[in-house]
Formats: sequence, structure tokens, C-alpha cells
Amino acid sequence: MTLIEATILGIVQGFTEFLPISSSGHLVLGQAILGIEQPGNEFEILVHLGTLASVLVVFFDDIKSLLISMTSKKTQTFILFILIGTLPAVGVGLGFKDLLESSFENVTAVGGALLFTGMVLYGSSFANRQDKEHSFLTSILIGCVQAVAIIPGVSRSGMTISAALFLGLSPKEAVRFSFLLAIPAIAGAGLLTALDVSGGFQLPISIALVGIISSFSVGVVALKWLIGWLEQGKFHYFGIYCLAVGLITLFI
Repeated sequence: MTLIEATILGIVQGFTEFLPISSSGHLVLGQAILGIEQPGNEFEILVHLGTLASVLVVFFDDIKSLLISMTSKKTQTFILFILIGTLPAVGVGLGFKDLLESSFENVTAVGGALLFTGMVLYGSSFANRQDKEHSFLTSILIGCVQAVAIIPGVSRSGMTISAALFLGLSPKEAVRFSFLLAIPAIAGAGLLTALDVSGGFQLPISIALVGIISSFSVGVVALKWLIGWLEQGKFHYFGIYCLAVGLITLFI
């Protein structure tokens, strides 16, 4: 992998991690289009860490507010909801690790997963816009769909935000919970991959840094764009895109 290819894939990751069109699926397709043979998902985890930093920047005020009010029962309950929502992804990630790693090299499977994502995203336009409060049930259900999104081609943000909308959460709270929920999920995946790599990472430091920096920079822009579109009721437009890319991937 060259520096230019790493930059391109980092930009792809930055846009697609937050736009609900599956970053992992687009990284698989991007590597296939560029003819990059990068075994495993080491590079993907690194650029995921770059987009994790984007979440920390964009939601800095929310995170700061949670840390300051740690003694508040409301804050403690919300953090508990985040932890509960993280558990399903931990179980799936550890239990099906080898199967999931092999799926990162299957372009056909990614195409099918993108079609699934597209249908869910488009279906979210029919959700009744409400303003319900979080509960243990909503946290578990949103956590379960986040676990499904470990599959390349299934959008994590798309699944969690759509699930939150279907469960009656407001668009603003749906995106807030989705990306705060991403923090332990992405950080945990990065840590597990780092511990699992024998003899250290195989990627050159320059490639890793370029991927992380480009994914972080673009991620900040993409996340703010997504929040704007969600508030304008345009979230389901991304579903049309996923359906189109999924069909092209399968048949072309």
C-alpha cells in the first residue's frame, strides 16, 4: 500500500464511518478497486481510530458534560445505557472473530450487506418522529443492531440511528447516542486487534499515520454533515445510495 492509496482509503473511511453507508464495506470495495491486497483488517482498525478521534472532537461538549456530572444519577444511568448497548457487539466480535475477518475479503457479501443497509435506512423514513426517553430495552436493542453492523457492508451508524428512530427517540438524541455508543466499540476493537497482532503491526508507520490523519480530518466534516441532514429529515437518502452501490457491486 502506498501513501496515496492510504490517503484515499483514509478519506473513504472518514466519510463513510459517519455517513450511514458502511465504512468497512467501502474500504473492502476501495481496496478491490485499487487492487490492494492487504490481508486482515489491520488498516481498517487504524483508520477507525482516526474516526474515533473525530467523535471525541465533535461531541466534546457532551463528553465533558458527562464527566463533570458523574455524580448525577441521570448521568450514571445514561453511562449504564452506553455500557449495556456495547455488550452485544463485544459478544459477537469475540465469538465470531475468525468468520468476520474472512468477510472483509468477500466483495459479494459486502454487496448484499449494502442492500440490507439501504432497505433499513430507507425504511427509517416511515418511523414516527417522537421524543421518548432512553430505557434498558432501547439500549439493548440498539446494542444488538450495532453488533449486526460488525459485518462489512452493514452501516453501524445507519443501524443504530435507524433503530433509535424506530424506537421513538428524537433525531438529535438518536445521533448523540449512536456516536457516544461508538466510542467503546471502536476503542475496544482497536485494542483487541493490537493485542492479537503477533510481532507488532506490519504496516509502515507512515502508512498508518496518513490513514489515521486523513480519516480523522474528513470524519469531522462528515459527522457534522450527517447531523445536519438528519435534522432536515434527509437521512433516508443514504439508503438509496446504499441500494445503488449494493446492486452495482453484485451485478457489475
